[in-house]
Amino acid sequence: MNMLWGGMQLIGILYGAFNGRMQEITDAVLSASREAVTLCVTMTGILAFWQGLMEIAKDAGLTDVLCGKIRPLIRFLFPEIPADHPAYESISMNFIANFLGLGMAATPAGLKAMKDLENLEEKRRGGRLLGRTPVPPGTASREMCTFLIMNISSLQLIPVTMIAYRSQYGSVNPAAITGPAILATAASTGAAVIFCGVMNRKRR
Repeated sequence: MNMLWGGMQLIGILYGAFNGRMQEITDAVLSASREAVTLCVTMTGILAFWQGLMEIAKDAGLTDVLCGKIRPLIRFLFPEIPADHPAYESISMNFIANFLGLGMAATPAGLKAMKDLENLEEKRRGGRLLGRTPVPPGTASREMCTFLIMNISSLQLIPVTMIAYRSQYGSVNPAAITGPAILATAASTGAAVIFCGVMNRKRR
């Protein structure tokens, strides 16, 4: 990705230089840099607000209730994770944050979930956990692949990030994206659940 983006920028600069438009390129760089900083500040404030609400919900026990509600879904998607494994909590927190449209807030929980799933594979490789044959080191396990698919397709009830982007760029009705976002992500999540369910059954 670094080479791709770097190459695109280099081609753009060279093209502008050959066409005598370096001043326009300079103006565009300065304008885009200023806009990026403004957007980051706006998104940081929104993220802090929703992350704070998530922490309040966690302290109040609401997230534990929500985790319990979606546990059957997680059990269906990850049938080979032991019932008492910490991966359940991190996966649940990631799903809940994504349901609320908090993609950036879901990232820490997602990274922890991947780490928990990696630890699960290490236990399998060490013979400390019965079940299927572990994957080689450096290879994504079935649970990791399933989690990635679900994370990408995630259902969003409140697309906070998209609403924030639309508000930042002057949309008259930033929340108008809510209905289409729910329909689109519901379709993608449904397809992901069906796909993962079919693949898990074929593996068994």
